[in-house]
Amino acid sequence: MPMPKVVIDSKAIHDWETLHAVCKEAFGFPDFYGRNGDAFIDCLVYLDEGDGMSRFALKPGETLTVEITDAYEFADRAPEQAVALFAWIAAVNEQHVDDGKQPMLLLVPR
Repeated sequence: MPMPKVVIDSKAIHDWETLHAVCKEAFGFPDFYGRNGDAFIDCLVYLDEGDGMSRFALKPGETLTVEITDAYEFADRAPEQAVALFAWIAAVNEQHVDDGKQPMLLLVPR
């Protein structure tokens, strides 16, 4: 059974607005998504509870692969946004580890 995967097309990210637009589309965030780091984390932290804040609902022990295309060019082109996105993904995993669970997002830069 294939692992769930989301692809972030970083070529479309140039600033904060485009970062949040790409993430909203890729993860399937709701229309009321707040377009900030806290909102990003809030939308993903309960993926394993099926709260409807993303198009993904993970089964127990399942991991969501987050593939970031052209990640190194992204880091050069929009360094603040790249660092923020990586930090938000880490924050989601950290919260899970703090709750005694395994990390549920696997970051794959391409």
